[in-house]
Amino acid sequence: MKEVKTIKERIKQLRTEMKLSDVQAVYISGTDPHQSEYMPEHWQVREFISGFTGSAGLVVITMKKAALWTDSRYFLQASEQLKGTGIELMKQRMPETPEPADWLASVLAQNEVVGTDFTCLSVSQYIKLKEALLANELMLKDVGDLFEPIWEDRPKLPIDPVFEHDLLYSGQQRTDKIKDILTFVKANGANATLITALDDLAWTFNLRGKDVSYNPVFIGFAFLSESKNCLFVNKGKLSEKLVDKLTEQEIEVCDYEQFYPFLSGLTNDFTIMIDADRTNQAARIAFPKSLKVVEQTSVATLLKSQKSTFEIIHIRETMKKDGVAMVKFLHWLNKVVGKEDITEFDVVEQLVHFRSQQEDFRGISFYPIVGLNENGAIVHRSVTKESAASIGKDGILLFDSGGQYLGGTTDLTRTVALSEPDEKQKRDFTLVLKGMIGLSKAKFPAGTVGSNLDAFARKHLWANGLNYGHGTGHGVGYFLNVHEGPMSIRQEYNEQTIKPGMVLSNEPGLYREEEYGIRIENMIVCVERDDNQFGRFLGFETLTLCPIDLKLIDSEIMSSDELSWLNNYHQKVYETLSPFLDSEHEEFLKTLTQKIT
Repeated sequence: MKEVKTIKERIKQLRTEMKLSDVQAVYISGTDPHQSEYMPEHWQVREFISGFTGSAGLVVITMKKAALWTDSRYFLQASEQLKGTGIELMKQRMPETPEPADWLASVLAQNEVVGTDFTCLSVSQYIKLKEALLANELMLKDVGDLFEPIWEDRPKLPIDPVFEHDLLYSGQQRTDKIKDILTFVKANGANATLITALDDLAWTFNLRGKDVSYNPVFIGFAFLSESKNCLFVNKGKLSEKLVDKLTEQEIEVCDYEQFYPFLSGLTNDFTIMIDADRTNQAARIAFPKSLKVVEQTSVATLLKSQKSTFEIIHIRETMKKDGVAMVKFLHWLNKVVGKEDITEFDVVEQLVHFRSQQEDFRGISFYPIVGLNENGAIVHRSVTKESAASIGKDGILLFDSGGQYLGGTTDLTRTVALSEPDEKQKRDFTLVLKGMIGLSKAKFPAGTVGSNLDAFARKHLWANGLNYGHGTGHGVGYFLNVHEGPMSIRQEYNEQTIKPGMVLSNEPGLYREEEYGIRIENMIVCVERDDNQFGRFLGFETLTLCPIDLKLIDSEIMSSDELSWLNNYHQKVYETLSPFLDSEHEEFLKTLTQKIT
């Protein structure tokens, strides 16, 4: 049996490669050539070199020191996983935490060189990092993939087939989507563009794949122009029939490896539009120097963020299926808690099981987050069979899960009481619920950005000296990535305004370390509300159909408007889902959605 090297041994090997590349530090961005949050194992170098399995973070290694930066969702997880590795945890967005370039300046000498892989660094990240290093009199150098020589048995890039997302669900031909993209490109002074993000690629071409766990995407790039459209992908992943169909639609299928050489051969006839946040620096420097480049947010990203009426109709149908699955799950949980020996891992399996029974289900949208009592305070906990806590008849349980369906992607979180909650738990839960309702009911002028809406969800927590560290809302894809841009609802400023058709999560929370975690999450869609002398006003329609635990609510601190919203929501959940349930589950749902005062 081959000996598995420790993290310290891997870092030692990496330092040997650093010497050969003549760099004194290496900056590991934690992503892939497509700037993905989740990626195939082949590109999961952050986990390989650090042992940290979270979905966000970057690693910097020098000849003597090593550090990992990640956000508040992963502070507890990272502190556990980094033990014994010699890697220091850097808590992002905390006042005492230095930026990577400043930290490097404190441990390197002037004019020393930091290496990185330009294929895994976006253009905007490259510019920011280079300027920050130069300000500290340090240099940045492309060293390519330093992990290939040291990663034994490194997973190959996946070769799973690419398949079509049928027009019955996609609602628009790929040729029409390409026309829409090029119309936007032309209006912004260019005649060609790149599609580099995997979800943009899948949406544009009405194709899906299995290259990334939980995200139905495939590895590839695209070049679109008025004279030539190329899809760069491993040709073995496409059937002959699909290649013929693409060819008939004047889409040339090219080898994935030919993308960078293709860019190098572009002529000055092209003015190319790129997204600096989604295009990697290796692609940017592959262009001929004389080529004109326009920087603009990816057109595909902008277009797919506003779901069409057709897509929203399908999402509503998908929410019914997901809601039925959740009622059956809650019924199962109610039957077994305190009567059978179950663990958090059993909850994970049952969440998957009940969704898998639904029509058009194509897998889960992320690995379920399940936490009993103090484990619920680990915001992005990834439980295994070995680490799972036993679930008795006491405490509160948080579970965050979602599904991939042909007609949409779902993401919801519920926190439920397994026993009679105490006053503190009920107050905390109700303050979170008030925030969730506040954002659900928000009405705002067109042109509002997400950071302006974030306070709707935090207002009641703030008033009680409480807060949570993660964002309130992220975009959700359409049978695509559960995390989708460019919009968000969070305290940090994002210039993207919230527009009609955008589907987002609404998920305030509260986490008491060593005690419990609370999060309530629904999906919402931005809709038109009013158009009057003061302008256009927008709001949200709630899409998710799942009961909210009444046992955890302190109705005394809820306003009449909030109680009305909750009762109306529960009435809608019952009336929408009950026709799809047998008598036992229907009666159970009736109990969960009864009116409260």
